[in-house]
Amino acid sequence: MAETMSPARRWAALAVLVGAVLLLAIDATVLYLAVPSLTADLAPSATQVLWIGDIYSLAIAGLLVTMGNLADRIGRKRLLLIGATAFGLASALAAFAPSAGVLIAARLLLGIAGATIMPSTLSLIRSIFTDAAERTRAIALWSAAASSGIALGPLIGGALLEHFWWGSVFLMNLPVIAAVLIGGAWLLPESRNPSPERFDLLSSALSMVAIVPFVLAIKQVTGGTASAVTVAAVGVGVIGSVLFVRRQRRADSPMIDVDLFRNPAFSGAVLVNFTSVFALSGVLFFFSQYLQLARHLSPFDAGIAQLPAALAAMAAVLLVGVLLTRLGRGRAIALALLTGALGLGMLALLESSEQLIWVLLALVPLGLGIGISETLSVDAVVSAVPPAKAGAASSVSETAYELGVALGIAVLGSLMTLLYRLRLDLPADVAGQAASRAEDSLASATAALQGHAEALAAAEHAFVSAMQLTTLVAGGVMVVGAGIALILIPSTRAARSARTDAADETMSDAGVRDQGD
Repeated sequence: MAETMSPARRWAALAVLVGAVLLLAIDATVLYLAVPSLTADLAPSATQVLWIGDIYSLAIAGLLVTMGNLADRIGRKRLLLIGATAFGLASALAAFAPSAGVLIAARLLLGIAGATIMPSTLSLIRSIFTDAAERTRAIALWSAAASSGIALGPLIGGALLEHFWWGSVFLMNLPVIAAVLIGGAWLLPESRNPSPERFDLLSSALSMVAIVPFVLAIKQVTGGTASAVTVAAVGVGVIGSVLFVRRQRRADSPMIDVDLFRNPAFSGAVLVNFTSVFALSGVLFFFSQYLQLARHLSPFDAGIAQLPAALAAMAAVLLVGVLLTRLGRGRAIALALLTGALGLGMLALLESSEQLIWVLLALVPLGLGIGISETLSVDAVVSAVPPAKAGAASSVSETAYELGVALGIAVLGSLMTLLYRLRLDLPADVAGQAASRAEDSLASATAALQGHAEALAAAEHAFVSAMQLTTLVAGGVMVVGAGIALILIPSTRAARSARTDAADETMSDAGVRDQGD
């Protein structure tokens, strides 16, 4: 049982869980710097590049609630170890993928496996740390890993790509997975619901039907390929959403208690969680390409260049307590998002600057704002609901996080592609297949326009211009998130105290519900 674990064993177990969630977060962005090299090897289209980037997080988002329910039935430790094994096998498949289609399929399998890991990590932390003060520190470290991992991905990817081929960004998962399997089997206690509810396969399918078609439609509209299929996808997504909500309202044991969204503070916290990750993941997706293709940095140097965002996100954990005490939760989240939006505004203004150092300094307020808002929004989601619903609330928070990553890449990445094509003005002597490839993406243009300096300069200019506008859009999203936090999320000390009491009661309930094998 978790209650009998020594302090050293508890913190060692936390290291295993934090390592697992850090790996999942890194894997969401580690491919960013590999886009140019995998484009050269696999020749994916612009749409395939987007799918390679976002299908991983999309799969996690669609399956998190399903896997959380499954963990209740078979045991959270057991599902984590099964998922980690599958994650390792899928990583090996992705590393040696012979085509863009196989790589997309491997990324899908990674997402499915990742969905089995994430819900178990937070549930086990709550079970292991029964002391409120220790639990707060443990969850803060978990949140720091989840938020900073997004920014660490390009750094690790760049370091590997400096010496190895693009598949190495997947092979680096294997030693981490081995450590999680060995450490998890030894250190983690089993935890499950002794009286689990019926597993609802239909709700699981409907949740995917509600999400995937909308992303497909967004890709087609922003990619300039809207058709009857786009309209049909929107229709299917709407129908799937309605059917999913109706089933959850009528079910005796719903996968998601949709009535939670009647609470404005809960809805606001979920939206804040979504918007902050949406903006960050979308911007980092094309910022990595900008550093390599427009700034001509090596993969390793490009990874180092993004380190300020990761370090700032980690440092945010040190400021959370002070901001909560002085401002309250809602105002602190709003300030954090405005800080992140300021960073994005600076980034947009400075991306055409000759001095790269100014561009990199803009990453500091971005990382700081994201780190603070993510940590506080996860806390706000749980604090906005009664203790008995805290578990369901955390699943919704994790789903919003992963969906934010997926849609950030899909929406902002697609918008970036559209603006690039609209602003691209190639010389008259560039035509045929070379022009077609140049219009697809800057990565393709770099390969197709070698030896044509004027055309390549035009492509780089179009990319930077499109990136500036897209970055401003992302900043606008964060400003909207700040407004949501101010309006919907309480900032009083009373709300904070209610959260502490709720967390304590939740852990008390969890101690009764979660039994070992």
